[in-house]
Amino acid sequence: MINFNYETEFSLDNEEAIALWLSRVIASESKKEGEINYIFCDDEYLHKINVEYLNHDTLTDVISFDYSVGNEINGDCFISVERVKDNALDFNVTFDEEIKRVLAHGILHYCGYKDKTESDEAIMRQKEDDKIALFHVEQ
Repeated sequence: MINFNYETEFSLDNEEAIALWLSRVIASESKKEGEINYIFCDDEYLHKINVEYLNHDTLTDVISFDYSVGNEINGDCFISVERVKDNALDFNVTFDEEIKRVLAHGILHYCGYKDKTESDEAIMRQKEDDKIALFHVEQ
């Protein structure tokens, strides 16, 4: 089950369509859907998590905590709406595309993809693009 939670004024306009798409993303990686919680927040909220749990004193757009067991993916994915808005401007994409990128990014981490090295990051970006395309094809 995919759940959306809001710790800021933001909310998704199309939760049902997004949840269905994320379910397809999970299935496309031959994984079983467990419980995935998305928590939308602001920079301050996510920064506190980054410092407290990861010892990183930086701003970030997404932090995912993976609780997967075997082939069933489970996790909590925190997303800073402020960072997503800024990144959309920086990367010259729409907010809608960038929010889909971070939503897929969390799922991809749960599926075992990493992004710490340049080669891993390139694979992650390609996977994100592939998963975003699933939304456009299926809608």
